[in-house]
Amino acid sequence: MEQKLIVSPSPHVHSGDTIEKNMYNVLIALIPAFLVSLYVFRLDALIITACAVLFCVGFEYLIVRYILKKTPTVTDGSAIITGVLLAFNVPSDLPLWILALGSLFAIGVVKLSFGGLGNNIFNPAIAGRIFMLISFPAQMTTWPVIADAAGTTDAVSSATVLGNLKLAPESLPSLQAMFLGTEAGSLGEMSALALLLGLLYLLWKKTITWHIPISIMATVALFTGILYIFDPITLYHPLIHLFSGGLMLGAIFMATDYVTSPMTRKGMLIYGVGIGFVTVAIRLWGAYPEGVSFAILLMNALTPLINNYTSPKRFGEVVKHG
Repeated sequence: MEQKLIVSPSPHVHSGDTIEKNMYNVLIALIPAFLVSLYVFRLDALIITACAVLFCVGFEYLIVRYILKKTPTVTDGSAIITGVLLAFNVPSDLPLWILALGSLFAIGVVKLSFGGLGNNIFNPAIAGRIFMLISFPAQMTTWPVIADAAGTTDAVSSATVLGNLKLAPESLPSLQAMFLGTEAGSLGEMSALALLLGLLYLLWKKTITWHIPISIMATVALFTGILYIFDPITLYHPLIHLFSGGLMLGAIFMATDYVTSPMTRKGMLIYGVGIGFVTVAIRLWGAYPEGVSFAILLMNALTPLINNYTSPKRFGEVVKHG
């Protein structure tokens, strides 16, 4: 009998990964940072996070069901992650109507207008944060101080570490406080330790690879470290830049978004270096004290170009040389 070689389309081996599994792994990795936010901001953190999730899930369901006339996909977990990350990027006392507008922009404009999960060009949570920052700068840059022993938060606002870095470097908290998370800031950027625990979990579960987060943090440390060697002032201290602001939150949980980041390892490294470089440039010489969100959004736009130049050549493709 004639033997036939039958070749089926890829993938030939199933890894067992699903969208839902990866999304919920990310949510599990965010738990340490969420617990820190609850400890620091108490009930305010719970309210902001719960409302952001409800807004994102609700808007996605309503738009997909009644405007796009399709089967809602809120069970895949992507809308929940967008809500949590959006909450982690805002002050704990942000008015809920502003949070609702940011959620609508993130889900309705950035995600669903491009075709939904897998088609969006920009990270929805990042774009939603920038929308709120540009539209409502006063509310997005007013930070309540941490909760006192009685569990209440002071109504008097305080500047973030990055805000004081240029204006009042003598008032900066200790590196230990930045690492553990006891200074003013957005909900999810408080504790570098909690975010690193999330990174270890994601690497253990192989939900992400090390290329993007490590290349971002290494670039920031190297860039500021070189400046610090030549001019050892507080503004250039590499550990302050690593432990403060939204660097680790963005590097670990938002820059690594499957849809808006490069596919190849070489591309991921280029992408990460670009985010790190732009972040430091904005922090040191830009009008805003924080630059992670703008850096990620910029590199999201460059991802198709990076993919084009780093994707492996197809077998049998003729390569033209100049």
